[in-house]
Amino acid sequence: MDEYVYQSLRAGAIGFLLKDAPEAQLIAAIHAAAAGIPALAPAVVARMADAFGPKVGPRGTGWPLDRLTSRETDVLREIAAGQSNAQIAHRLYLSESTVKTHVARVLAKLDLVSRTQAVVVAYESGLVAPSNEPKP
Repeated sequence: MDEYVYQSLRAGAIGFLLKDAPEAQLIAAIHAAAAGIPALAPAVVARMADAFGPKVGPRGTGWPLDRLTSRETDVLREIAAGQSNAQIAHRLYLSESTVKTHVARVLAKLDLVSRTQAVVVAYESGLVAPSNEPKP
């Protein structure tokens, strides 16, 4: 139920997975949480985006992601996939300090305060799409 997600996040949870999450996703979420990185099931993010996400128009009409460089957009995709800075650095062949800079610029350009908000914007804008997981 959506209310369980909202209550958990309001109470300070850093992540929320569905009960049928695969073992690998659960392990990755535990590691992410230990590193302070939010871990949300894609279906949960999609529901949050519907409920709380910013409403954006089509690309080219003031779409918030138009403010990002292509590399910042790549970094946002990786954030939405739940990747840590170290994982993003490895996947995009960047240094971790460069990734930190890109993350900070993404948050600043989109007027966001957390990676979780960046994930919501990535889904709401259509930059990434939820997997075929069952909805909670």
